[in-house]
Amino acid sequence: MTTAPEPHGVTEPHAHSHEHDEAAAASSRPKLAVWKFASCDGCQLSLLNCEDELLSIAEAVHIAYFPEATRAVVEGPYELSLVEGSITTPDDVRRIHEIRAQSGVLVTIGACATAGGIQALRNWADVDEYRSVVYAHPEYLKTLDTSTPIASHVDVDYELRGCPVDKKQLIEVLAAFLNGRKPRIATYSVCVECKLKGNVCVPVATGQPCLGPVTQAGCGALCPSYGRGCYGCFGPQDSANTESLTRQLVELGMPSDDIVRVYRTFNAGAPAFAAASDAVEVGATVRSTVDRAPEQGGVP
Repeated sequence: MTTAPEPHGVTEPHAHSHEHDEAAAASSRPKLAVWKFASCDGCQLSLLNCEDELLSIAEAVHIAYFPEATRAVVEGPYELSLVEGSITTPDDVRRIHEIRAQSGVLVTIGACATAGGIQALRNWADVDEYRSVVYAHPEYLKTLDTSTPIASHVDVDYELRGCPVDKKQLIEVLAAFLNGRKPRIATYSVCVECKLKGNVCVPVATGQPCLGPVTQAGCGALCPSYGRGCYGCFGPQDSANTESLTRQLVELGMPSDDIVRVYRTFNAGAPAFAAASDAVEVGATVRSTVDRAPEQGGVP
C-alpha cells in the first residue's frame, strides 16, 4: 500500500527554491533606502503613487529600507538613498550623518529636504516662544533654532525640488541612477511650461500675483492652468530675478507684508526666496521709519 506524500513534502522544496531565487535576484540589485525627517511624507508617497511604474522600479532596485512601504529592513550600506524632510532637531543632525556614511548616492527629495520646508518659517521667529505657546511641557523638547535643508549638514549628490516632488521627475532620477548618468530635470521657469501649454499669463491678464517667473519648472504649470498664480512650490530657479518680480508685485498694488508672505511659503528657506523676503521686509521697515521722520523719531 502506498500513501500520498504530505502536501508540505511536495510544496516546501519549491517554495524554498522560489524564495531562494527571489533572495538571489534581490541581492544582485542595487539597494534603495528611503528616509524621512521633518516633513508630511508627501514626497515618499509620490514614489508609491508611481502605480504604473512601481513594479518595474521594484524589479530594478532592491527596496531595502522604506518604512512607508515595507515590513522588513535590510541592513546597509545602500547604493541609493532618497531623503525626505528637513533637519530640525539635534537627533536629526546625528542621524543624517549616519545615513550619509552608509549611502553611495544620496538624493534629497522635496521642498523640506532641499530648502527647509514650510517649517523653515520658524527661522524668522522665536522658537522658545513657539514651544511655550504650543506645548504643555516644552522642557521635554529638543529642537534646533532653525529648520535647514539636508545639504546644510552633509554632501548631497542631487536635489529634486517640489512640494511634493513630481513623480515623472522622480522616475527620471531613478532611471538616471540606474544608467549612471545625470538626471535630465528642467531648470527653466514655470513660465516656459505655461507657454508650452498655451496658458494666458495670469498676472498680466488678471493682475494676480504669480511666482512663475522665478520658480523652477516641474509641476507642468498646474496653478496657472487653472487661472491661479504660481505659489512657488518648486522653489527658485537657478537664475531667479526676484528683484524684478518684487517690482512687479509692488506695481500690482500688493502690500509689503503680503509680498513677504508670497516668498515665505513652502520654500521660505531657499536662499533666493529668503533674500527676497528679507529685502522687502527691510525696505518696508526703512520706508516706515522715513515716513515717521523726523518729528516722530524716524530717520531725518
